[in-house]
Amino acid sequence: MSENDNLLDAEGTKEVESTETTPTNETAKIVETESEIESASDISESTEEVKSEEEEAETPADSEDDSKDDHVEEIEASNAEDAEDESNAERHEVEEKDYHAMSITELVTEFNRLLKLHKVQTISKNINDIKSEFNAKYSELLDEKKEEFIADGGVEMDFYYSNDTKKQFNSLYKEYKQSINAYYKEREQNLKLNLDNRLQIIEDIKGLLSVEENMGTTYKNFKELQEKWRNAGPIPRDKYNNAWNTYHHHVERFYDFLHLNNDLRDMDFKHNYDQKLKIIERAEELAQDENTNRSFRELQVLHKLWKEELGPVGKEHRETIWERFSNATKAIHDKRQAYYADMDKAHEKNLERKEEIIAQISAIAEDKNNSHSAWQKKIKEIEALRDAFFKAGKVPIKVNEATWAKFKEAVRTFNRGKNSFYKDLKKDQYENLKKKKELIQVAEDNKDSDDYKTVTPLMKKIQNEWKKIGHVPRRDSDKIWKQFKNACNHYFDRMHAARKAEDQHLFDAFDKKVKLLDDLKAMKLTEDPKADIEILKSKISEWKAIGHVPQSKRYIDGKFYKAIDDTFDKLKMDKTKLEMIKFDSKLENLANPDDTRLLDNEYNFIKKRMSEIKSEINQLENNLQFFSNVKADNPLVKDVHKNIANHKNELDTWKAKLTKVKGMYK
Repeated sequence: MSENDNLLDAEGTKEVESTETTPTNETAKIVETESEIESASDISESTEEVKSEEEEAETPADSEDDSKDDHVEEIEASNAEDAEDESNAERHEVEEKDYHAMSITELVTEFNRLLKLHKVQTISKNINDIKSEFNAKYSELLDEKKEEFIADGGVEMDFYYSNDTKKQFNSLYKEYKQSINAYYKEREQNLKLNLDNRLQIIEDIKGLLSVEENMGTTYKNFKELQEKWRNAGPIPRDKYNNAWNTYHHHVERFYDFLHLNNDLRDMDFKHNYDQKLKIIERAEELAQDENTNRSFRELQVLHKLWKEELGPVGKEHRETIWERFSNATKAIHDKRQAYYADMDKAHEKNLERKEEIIAQISAIAEDKNNSHSAWQKKIKEIEALRDAFFKAGKVPIKVNEATWAKFKEAVRTFNRGKNSFYKDLKKDQYENLKKKKELIQVAEDNKDSDDYKTVTPLMKKIQNEWKKIGHVPRRDSDKIWKQFKNACNHYFDRMHAARKAEDQHLFDAFDKKVKLLDDLKAMKLTEDPKADIEILKSKISEWKAIGHVPQSKRYIDGKFYKAIDDTFDKLKMDKTKLEMIKFDSKLENLANPDDTRLLDNEYNFIKKRMSEIKSEINQLENNLQFFSNVKADNPLVKDVHKNIANHKNELDTWKAKLTKVKGMYK
């Protein structure tokens, strides 16, 4: 099927059927057997002829037919279809959903549900609508995949695409076609058999006119033949009108024959009149029903009863009852037409909405923002607009194909722009891939080198270059990164192992210092501070004798001397003397014949601190001038003198430290 074929019914038909299709019990009971008619066999045959009554005999075709309006003809045409397909009512029970708003996956799910829950002959329209929508949407998907294929450098003639959803749809459609073909083959045989039965019934009715028997018995046989006709089942549509007209003609002839017995005729007229009044009353009720589709379908049943199951009425009632029935029919028909008019307006609004969506898609397609993030945002916007388009509802059938074509073209324009951008992006990514593969080759070539002085800067350089190169195709990203990382790690692991072997004595020294630090922290002081000081000095000497540790481990020296200071603070001795002992320990840590920077920093710090103390002493001595008239035993004066003395003692300590530092330079 071509794409255009797929689009013809994309919006569905105009009529939305209700799920209520079964006529009410009241309708079903309108035609019933009257006991007084059945007892007519007891009436003796009358040979009396009354001209006036013969003139009143109703033409069996019903003169009512002459006054048929268009709305009646529409119902009669529907009844002709019913006569051929007795499952027509069940077809109306199948809910017709908005297939246009469904995705291809949802369409397949609905297809499967219909096959499982309904008779195959009742879902033909639904299946055709689903097929049309599926083909249209799958065609759009194919176009998109083809454009992506070509954008990636593929040749159009080599393009092929299918997916599981399409395969499932094809499988379901094959199952449906097999089932529907089997149904129609069996149905054709049944229709032919039913036609043969109906033709035989006609022959039997013809034969009643030549049988000489009691009129009541003949009438009873006639009614039995009528009942057989009603139950004979559907026949081929092309045979329906001819068979029905032939049947009706011979029914008319029988009624002409029946006129010989006025009582039977009048009884039949009365029965038909009563039943037709019930039909009219039901039709007038339906004219008030707001569900126009339901009322129209039940009206079809009423017309079928009127035409096929009831005979004529007395001449004085014919025009009146037909006019009432026709008026009720017209009222229902007019409401149905008004319903479709409202539906057309709704379709026009849907068209406006879809036109707006198409315009929005076109505007997004024309946007020149060409970053990856911008395109990702636009892709999400287009997806939302596509969903909105499918959910916007049906549009007038006359513009359905054109609207769908405009929508597809707008989406295609967007996809072409998107594919062009990502084609260029992929070109850049392949270029980046090439550059990164070159760096991988460099790393692979040098990963086993022992020339660490030359190769280490090279390996660091290519690592920085790797970071500056942009993205590569996603399918290659993880693979090449692992290759590059493994080569680099291999080299640096070897380098670190080699350097560790060269500096093993430094690591051994570190291990010894860790043990010495632990011993220091666990040291318990004696009651003899001098002895404790000697132990601490010996530990300091031992620490220095161990020597250097790796650069990354030098933090341990700071930890050791902090532990030494903490231990000195615990000694019970003169604070000034203790301070100088601690300073000696500190100087030993700072001493380095090859690098005097630490010693220089300490010298400058002491000089600065001495200057600050001198300034503080001068300030305190100046403050004493304010107390010249105050007695010497005044608490404030005494406190100032005390502070001055403390500062002078502290200054003496710093002077001693400065002397020791100067001595380290010799």
